[in-house]
Amino acid sequence: MMNKDSLVRKFNKQAPTYERNSRQRTLGKWRSALLQGIEGNVLEVAVGAGANFPYYNRDAVDLTAVDFSPEMLKSAERMASELHLDVTFKQHDIETLQLPEGSFDSVVSTLSLCGYEDPLRAINMMNEWCKPGGSIRLMEHGISDNKLLGTVQHLVNPAARRISGCHLNRDILGIIQSSGVEIIKSERYYGGMVHLVWARAT
Repeated sequence: MMNKDSLVRKFNKQAPTYERNSRQRTLGKWRSALLQGIEGNVLEVAVGAGANFPYYNRDAVDLTAVDFSPEMLKSAERMASELHLDVTFKQHDIETLQLPEGSFDSVVSTLSLCGYEDPLRAINMMNEWCKPGGSIRLMEHGISDNKLLGTVQHLVNPAARRISGCHLNRDILGIIQSSGVEIIKSERYYGGMVHLVWARAT
């Protein structure tokens, strides 16, 4: 188990790279598709540098964004300001965050499940925070369904975990399927390593 303070430091150091990728609209096509139709009171967990912000309809969402890295939040605040997107920011560890049950119409998470010690619990928390029948949108990466790629991911995972705090070889779809959310639609890309998931809170 990685010390949480150490993990925060890792993400603080990566904040400039995340901000640069956000400005370059990295993975923009997938982010846009995932967030289409999102409206109302929205929670985005592990917001990072605000890479999803350009794809929200600012007139349709009341957005709350949470991250445990202060440097990531500074980048996200800059992005929100430039886009004239009204966001309530909270610096907090998602795994210990307490929010009222059923308080959001939608919950969004992109590329965050790789970092949690207990990703299943994290999804179930999102399910609790979202109103029953509300939308949960996920873009996550995990183990490929290609055996060769999967073997490589297993081999490099210890180094990736040490350097970036990220697990490369989690069975993300299996974890989501084991959670309390109801999967409506899922898509896989990049050799089966990237998942887009549209789910419903229960």
